[in-house]
Amino acid sequence: MHAGSRRKLSRIPRGVWALGFVSMFMDISSEMIHALLPVYLVTVLGASTLTVGLIEGIAEATANITKIFSGVLSDWLGRRKLLAAIGYGLAAFTKPVFPLASSVGWLITARFVDRIGKGIRGAPRDALVADLAPPDLRGASIGLRQSLDTTGAFVGPLLAIALMALTSDNFRFVFWIAVIPAFIALALIIFGVEEPSSHSGLEKPPLGFSDAKRLSGTFWAAVAVATAMKLARFSEAFLVLRAQNVGLPIALVPAALVVMNVVYALAAYPAGALSDRVGRSGVLLAGVALLIVADLVLALGTGVPMMLLGVVFWGLHMGFTQGLLAALVADTAPADLRGTAYGVFNLAGGVSMLMASVVAGGLWDSYGPAATFLAGAGFSTIALVGMFRMRYRLNETV
Repeated sequence: MHAGSRRKLSRIPRGVWALGFVSMFMDISSEMIHALLPVYLVTVLGASTLTVGLIEGIAEATANITKIFSGVLSDWLGRRKLLAAIGYGLAAFTKPVFPLASSVGWLITARFVDRIGKGIRGAPRDALVADLAPPDLRGASIGLRQSLDTTGAFVGPLLAIALMALTSDNFRFVFWIAVIPAFIALALIIFGVEEPSSHSGLEKPPLGFSDAKRLSGTFWAAVAVATAMKLARFSEAFLVLRAQNVGLPIALVPAALVVMNVVYALAAYPAGALSDRVGRSGVLLAGVALLIVADLVLALGTGVPMMLLGVVFWGLHMGFTQGLLAALVADTAPADLRGTAYGVFNLAGGVSMLMASVVAGGLWDSYGPAATFLAGAGFSTIALVGMFRMRYRLNETV
């Protein structure tokens, strides 16, 4: 890392670093469980794959719906840390339910409450990072938190695989170990993060959605860009399916997500820092171009090496876009409405991702995996063309 990057990292506020490590430890905990939960439900508790699908669908829908309400509430209260801590607290206190559960019903309840916690914390935490970050370091700060979060996303599954090997597939032992990083995350946000003093001087807006009128056309253009990109990028579950489809042994199939998240984590901070210097739009356009390459490689490649190459490009795309899209929200929304803005942004992205994944699944069933990824390349190309037009609407603030 060169001296300029080190200086920039040293200028990022302590609270942003703390929130990054909060995200990392909670992701380690969650992914240790989520990497094993579908197999545990089917092989130990005898659940059907339909049940697993319903649990995941309900869980993610709950998180996306909750985000918009928590975002509005964080603006009204002016206390983003409180709501973020409640969200992390809910997630931490549900973790012991997973090893204790003796029925599918208990696991459904735990997963549901865990996702409510994710929904509660998401928008306030993102808004808090934006509040803490200096404007000239906003992209770098959001990228840093995203990098640390994504580090947890690949460390968690790796720990789960290692612990399962060491304990002869003792699911409940792994679930108990996952409790530890969850409570580390909760302690970090309580004791390591301070609410910006500027929040106390903000006038409370009315509690409701009428303030959406105060969100500018530039903000809605940013949401449109994000929604178009999410429509072009379906769930990473299809990377796992492609890994299995090209012949990777089932025990090694999670390696596709590990590779993707390693690349994502390495790319997110540099991409965010670069966007602070050259503007968001150019880096985002490069990110969409990387997704087109990823889709084409995954569609046309037939072996494990080509599949892994496509996964690498997919991870680069994530690093070049996800943190920057979050920075766009902070760039284009009023400071006192950032929670609401992140709630709207997350809801729109969740709905478009769900639609994209349904279409991708239908194409896979009807025409095979190549059709799914070729369609992704087509949608990505449309998104790229739309972004060229949209960048003028965003007046190069991005």
